[in-house]
Amino acid sequence: MPDLPYDFLAGLAENPALPADLVDRLLAAPHHRYALARRPDLTEPQLAALIDRDAHAVALNRHLPPQLRRRLAAHPDPSVRVALIVSATDSDEDRDLFERFAADPAPGVRKELAESDRTPADLRARLAHDPDPDVRAALAQWWTTAPEPVRRTLLTDPEGSVRAAACATYFRRLPHPVPPADLVPALLADPLTRAGAAAHCDPATTDLERLATDPDPDVRRALATHPGLPAALCGRLAADPRALVRLAVLTRPDTPAAERAALHDSVTGPFEPPGEDVDEETAFELELDHIGVGIELWMLHLPWVTADPLPHLDSPHPVFRRAAAASPDLPAEARARLLADPDNEVALAAARSSPDPIDPVTAERLDREHRPRKRMRWRPADAYPLPVETLRRLADDPAPRMRLLAPRDPDLPADLLERLAGDPEERVRRAAASHPALTPALLRALLDDPSPSVQRAAAANPALPADEIRARLDAAGL
Repeated sequence: MPDLPYDFLAGLAENPALPADLVDRLLAAPHHRYALARRPDLTEPQLAALIDRDAHAVALNRHLPPQLRRRLAAHPDPSVRVALIVSATDSDEDRDLFERFAADPAPGVRKELAESDRTPADLRARLAHDPDPDVRAALAQWWTTAPEPVRRTLLTDPEGSVRAAACATYFRRLPHPVPPADLVPALLADPLTRAGAAAHCDPATTDLERLATDPDPDVRRALATHPGLPAALCGRLAADPRALVRLAVLTRPDTPAAERAALHDSVTGPFEPPGEDVDEETAFELELDHIGVGIELWMLHLPWVTADPLPHLDSPHPVFRRAAAASPDLPAEARARLLADPDNEVALAAARSSPDPIDPVTAERLDREHRPRKRMRWRPADAYPLPVETLRRLADDPAPRMRLLAPRDPDLPADLLERLAGDPEERVRRAAASHPALTPALLRALLDDPSPSVQRAAAANPALPADEIRARLDAAGL
């Protein structure tokens, strides 16, 4: 009997049109249970059978009946209980589970509870006194809107890692919390919390000179964002050896244009290795810092530019034009200029803030020129759908990433769909394999495609005939 490929079985497990009797047959297969366990249409006997084989996968299913969730809450494996928190809803039954998990013997379960926005506030507040500092630190990082008494408890925690998490320069959620003013002096005195407190200090009562020369670059960087910083100290930080500190000065609203241009050149230009008098570790940190500038510029928000965009429409720095493009109040002419900006991120920002639909020509250009800094599934065509005539034209586009869009037309002509199903690019065939108008013959061919990801997409297609599935399962003895 031939073995069925894993991806074929996993695709079947994801297929929303799979008949119930075939779900039962898949339960006998040795793999793919994670995909099968996520189905919303599983019966209680099917779920019970899966629990015996992969309780963790079942616990991630958001459609479990309450009695099964209660059963899994007593599972001896902490990862199963963590999965129940991940898949929790706002139901009364889950409130009871949260109560139980707040006193769970496994710190990892309580840590997941601290991170979850679904955890009721009263139970979450209880975790500020959890015996495990990792749980308290997680709470400090994830619950940024905690009531002030909870924040105070975390900011004054006896464990340094908790205080550092509660008064950091980075949090896991927005908005970032501001420490109470009366705690700031003590937070500045603590090396673990100094960087997080520097941006909130009172210039009249703080030794700014000392902060500006602090050996920790995160402290200097945070200080560089302080709105009350004297010009002399801004100038000193503009010459800081760390690129991210100089970037913070660059983005201040009071930095003169000429100085901003010089700073921009210094943080975006080629990295210049330090002299031989700099030790190897510091040299590595300087280079890493310089690399980080690119990421920071991509993620940076400048609300003061967005609030007053017109002076920045012609900025030589894309980050400023992008911030200007984010304004919803741009005049039509200004928005048109920014939509045509040579920097794709600027044009995308203008599209996102536009109150009017984006025309097809611009929408296609936004997608064609999109080159994200990190791999992501999202692309501009997801937000600005292209018309049918464009999608059909793209079926013959020389760029595979543009041909990928053609199957988004649900009525794609049969000849174009057949061509895409045989495309030399695997990712194009994978996109075609999900099309609802595929013929049984094309689906059979895609099920036998050399690419596992294409096989999986074809097996998950609701148009796949049940007889074809039965025949393959029969041949494999399943």
